[in-house]
Amino acid sequence: MGVFEYRQAQEVRDAFARHSVRYLFIGKSGAILLGFPDTTQDADLFVERSLENGRALVRALIELGFALTTTQQHEIERGKDFVQLKNGPFDLDLVFAPDGIERFEDAWQRHIDVQGFPVCHPDDIIASKRAANRDKDRESLPRLESFRKYWLNLQQRSDANQ
Repeated sequence: MGVFEYRQAQEVRDAFARHSVRYLFIGKSGAILLGFPDTTQDADLFVERSLENGRALVRALIELGFALTTTQQHEIERGKDFVQLKNGPFDLDLVFAPDGIERFEDAWQRHIDVQGFPVCHPDDIIASKRAANRDKDRESLPRLESFRKYWLNLQQRSDANQ
């Protein structure tokens, strides 16, 4: 697959809203929606773990064109920690238990709304990358931390002007 595009994020946002799915963009896709200058091959979504939300998520994914197997549908409904989808119009990683974040509700309280996109706070994105401790995450951490400082400074200036 190619690079994950803004249009695809819009499709996710709109389909998930129609089905009332509770989720947050996380990982590099979340950072990009906050303005981080980078690319990613897929979207990472932190999804609230509940049977009702899982069933709504399955319906939304099918609407988006994902060819979910019965096994994948069951894994999503029960909130398996990590489900990687490569059988749709773009690659999508569903994360029900991201490293470094204890509870969905805590991340939801800190999330940022970016043009209707629910996005994890940069602190949560960084905490998750740090806790995952993969080579590619360690490589991106200095840039994400620098971006966090820049982003927080923008937020403070915006708040001061209001």
